[in-house]
Amino acid sequence: MYKQNSGNSGKIAPVLPMSRKEMKCLGWESCDVIIVTGDAYVDHPSFGMAVIGRVLEARGFRVGIIAQPDWHSKDAFMALGRPNLMFGITAGNMDSMVNRYTANHRIRSNDAYTPDDQPGKRPDRSVIVYSQRCREAYSGVPIVIGGIEASLRRCAHYDYWSDKIRRSIVLDSKADILIYGNGERQIIDIAHRLAKKESIKDITDLRGTVFPVKDLLEGWNELNLTEITDIEPLDHHKKFLAAKEKGPGIGKKNSGTVIRLPSYNQICDDPLLYAFACRIMHVDFANDKSCAFVQLHDNRDIWINPPTIPLSTDELDGVYELPFTRLPHPSYGEKKIPAYEMIRFSVTIMRGCFGGCAFCSISAHEGRIIQSRSEESIIREIERVRDSVPSFTGTISDLGGPTANMYRMRCSVPNEKFICKRLSCLYPKVCKNLYTDHGPLIKLYRKSRKIPGIKKVLIGSGVRYDLAVKSPEYIKELAEHHVGGYLKIAPEHTEKGPLNAMMKPEIDCYSSFKAMFDKYSKMVGKKQYLIPYFIAAHPGTTTEDMVELALWLKKNSYRLEQVQTFLPSPMTIATAMYHTGNDIFYKIERNGNEINIPRGLKIRRLHKAFLLYHKSENWPLLCEALRDMGRGDLIGSKNHHLIPDKGVSKSKGKHFKGTGGGKRKIITHTKTRRHKG
Repeated sequence: MYKQNSGNSGKIAPVLPMSRKEMKCLGWESCDVIIVTGDAYVDHPSFGMAVIGRVLEARGFRVGIIAQPDWHSKDAFMALGRPNLMFGITAGNMDSMVNRYTANHRIRSNDAYTPDDQPGKRPDRSVIVYSQRCREAYSGVPIVIGGIEASLRRCAHYDYWSDKIRRSIVLDSKADILIYGNGERQIIDIAHRLAKKESIKDITDLRGTVFPVKDLLEGWNELNLTEITDIEPLDHHKKFLAAKEKGPGIGKKNSGTVIRLPSYNQICDDPLLYAFACRIMHVDFANDKSCAFVQLHDNRDIWINPPTIPLSTDELDGVYELPFTRLPHPSYGEKKIPAYEMIRFSVTIMRGCFGGCAFCSISAHEGRIIQSRSEESIIREIERVRDSVPSFTGTISDLGGPTANMYRMRCSVPNEKFICKRLSCLYPKVCKNLYTDHGPLIKLYRKSRKIPGIKKVLIGSGVRYDLAVKSPEYIKELAEHHVGGYLKIAPEHTEKGPLNAMMKPEIDCYSSFKAMFDKYSKMVGKKQYLIPYFIAAHPGTTTEDMVELALWLKKNSYRLEQVQTFLPSPMTIATAMYHTGNDIFYKIERNGNEINIPRGLKIRRLHKAFLLYHKSENWPLLCEALRDMGRGDLIGSKNHHLIPDKGVSKSKGKHFKGTGGGKRKIITHTKTRRHKG
């Protein structure tokens, strides 16, 4: 699928051109496809624009890049001339609103995807703005949008920053078609069909795409799920499951049944219908037998085709073995791009995640089916890093992906015989049908360590510990060879209420993993520590839950330096909970199944303060809250107290000396940790 083909270009571009001068050096008069991105251009397979650009190049198309253009006029969007086929528009590796704003609506002071970490190089809602400027620059050129921002805003969605329901981004951007999920298959098909002079308006039969339609496509039967008054669990909705049994349909004539979702206006008026629509999308995305959907926005429908077929191992190998330089574009000179520096010496081994964490967007974007590369391809990439990346010292910083330890894992039941209704393969417990063997991953680790010139292979991706505890051999291998002193881990909370809402395992599972990790670290004579991540203010969390979490942190001698406050990103289950106040994981019903929502700046600040209980600037806020809760017993200078009373000096560290059962662990989280995807 991705065999290199010189096609129209005549040769492989050293880097995809960002200027007319570079085009001239390649002998190009024009580009077939121009990709507009909100990130700096880094020719590395961890950057979406580079992957899509190189995939198109491999099929013979001439691809140019316009990275972080000045969006205040159309001029920057004309830098490479008029594209022959289309503009491909993406906000970058992150949603532009998540990139630009904190969970408390403050503008971030940095941007890791920009040279020298400079903020302000992309607009709010970048996909919409870039699409408008491309239309102004060259009217009539097809516009294809994709990437995480477009993918998670493909239907009507709750927008945290405006605190309202927004329309599908395919309508607000006036794009011709939207690609959701990983887009290699879709972008190749679209480019070839446009090259054959097919109208973009007629491309309605591609999986993983969304497009506006005036009328229902000919030959389709409609299953209307917009007028349900007694909303039942979707897992038992007979009409919906019957439609899924018939198999997937795509947007062409005579294809079967299309599911009509509650409309934009309906979900604006009725939050419970929003929760229902969200659950429909997530249940349907859980397996291959997905349906086509249609959703009305005022007087116009959007059509959502089923997700694209995951790439095979050979296809995924082909993508990652394209001729990436693995370097930023030369025009950036000596400037540092922090996101690149973090993944510079990393190697991706898989895609997808079946964990189904409620707050995470990976499953809604990449899907739950794990796509793994071959061992041979991964080894070859490690050798390329060793031989070609400047300043390589012999350490691979990560072998991973969305998670560290789902490589080669899969459902053991054939998809065509089994329609799964679960939103997570790991919650409330690991599914009995899940193939969880860590053997292939252990084998890969061992082979990678034996490559000449490789001194160390670290694991930087987060380890899913409820899987890891099923393989003590994996934990031993990890502790003995692949940890550089600290290992990231994400229990997220300690209390059952928030953990249930997050779809995360109980804290005892984390404790079991920690005990094994500590045991094997000690066996090899290494002092190694876990870096636990926690979320404040997640739906389902009460202030009492945060008190218990703070006490657990103190008891276990954790002093977090930076933490995460829940940020409702589009299309996640947790965001639907936040907006509706309904726990959609279990059941959607009126006047029942409500869930506590920490809403508003004050309560969110308080929940975050409990995670940072040891910082003196938080003591007045915590003191007031604890007294209001009747927990004054936690205020004082004794070991069992959480914070000092007002009469005690607040000099740094004085009141925590010797508490918590031993030496304090100073835990520093990555400053810009955000939701995955």
